[in-house]
Amino acid sequence: MTTDIDVWGPDEASMPTPTGNVEAERILAATAMAEPGCVDDLSVKGFDPADISDERYRMVWYAVEELASTLEASAIRWQAIAHLLQRWKAEGRMVARPLTETELGELYVAAHPGAAEWWANEVAREAVRSRARAVGTNIHVRSNNPAFDPDTDVAAIQAEVDALIRPAGESNAADFGDLLPAVLEAAVTPPSLEDRVPTGFIDLDHLLSGGWAPGQMVVIGARPAMGKTTVAAGFARAAALANGVPTAIWSLEMSRHDFAVSIACGELRIPVHHLKRGEVQNDVLARAAAKVPAMSSAPMKIDDNPYLTLPGLRAQIRNLVRTFGLKVAVIDYLQLMQAPPAESRQVAVSIISRTLKLIAKEFGITIIVLAQLNRGNEQRSDKTPMVSDLRESGSIEQDADIVILLHREDAYDRESARAGEADLIVGKHRGGPMATITVGAQLHFARFVDMAAT
Repeated sequence: MTTDIDVWGPDEASMPTPTGNVEAERILAATAMAEPGCVDDLSVKGFDPADISDERYRMVWYAVEELASTLEASAIRWQAIAHLLQRWKAEGRMVARPLTETELGELYVAAHPGAAEWWANEVAREAVRSRARAVGTNIHVRSNNPAFDPDTDVAAIQAEVDALIRPAGESNAADFGDLLPAVLEAAVTPPSLEDRVPTGFIDLDHLLSGGWAPGQMVVIGARPAMGKTTVAAGFARAAALANGVPTAIWSLEMSRHDFAVSIACGELRIPVHHLKRGEVQNDVLARAAAKVPAMSSAPMKIDDNPYLTLPGLRAQIRNLVRTFGLKVAVIDYLQLMQAPPAESRQVAVSIISRTLKLIAKEFGITIIVLAQLNRGNEQRSDKTPMVSDLRESGSIEQDADIVILLHREDAYDRESARAGEADLIVGKHRGGPMATITVGAQLHFARFVDMAAT
């Protein structure tokens, strides 16, 4: 009895040649007919039937998948599959000629009961090999293109390499009873730097249960010249300089030199205008000298590429997580990022916002992204900003785990009784309380200071 099917109809002349392990695909299709339950079992474990390169066998798999929900027999006979395949062919869902009832009967005896997972792994391995060859060809084509752009093309290649092995679809579900001991242990165990990254402000840390958490996207919103870059630099100082947490900053507006000036002045209490003029007094330098060695070895990187793209950012973060142990990423600021092609600016910002959240979750880091507010608060008698004042606020507010709005009354009224103070308004806190944290604004030192500590 012949078990391999090599007959192709005249309408298949344009069909691509199967690139996978066709023998493994044939046996897997046969085993699915004999043991329909393996279809669900393998899907849960991450097997993708799209890895079956021969459409004839792939459609047999899909037919078993559909019939398994309606037929209660332990095995699905080839007659039912033949009928369904013929219907799909008539409806235009198949390009290849479907296997006939006779061919399916011959295929049925090729089943390897109990070995479906082994054959599925063989199919998946060959599919990865095929995709790897395609990526190699694409790398060759891109690198020989006169219009080759390192930022765009290398990031695209990196994304293709990452996609070679598809993420497993195996369920991460766990019994509540198995999770409960860890929950109770956390109730009596103070968070460590692995769990939380201190913000540099005692009251804010208390509100956030110890600081920033892995996987969070934190949005800092403010009007121009309010000090959002300064507060972001303060968060970076608290992470890297005070606690040794690997931190990276992407500054799309300021040069990396100017950002470094802001961080250094904030840490050393040097007036920014004195440093920029080269007028820092010797006694101030002597006082700061003791801190310089520790600052020099702090795990902090600053990137000032103004053309930052989402693929480029993801590739850099992926590399920094692997080589630098990155825990905190600061982006200044969201609306300056290169927007992906979209039908509107709002849709483009939605894509940026959603992707940043997914990157934070994928790599288990905290992403602190600055965002511009619209003029909504300036048109109100009470200038206090609200979350709805975020530009394109729908997507940003939805994706963010925490939204902090920066407000200074003396920015609107120089004679304000609260001159020298600033409010960090926690307007959104997923899973926690909201509050307003008052801090001191020492903008001449490029820093905000913790009033609770004083």
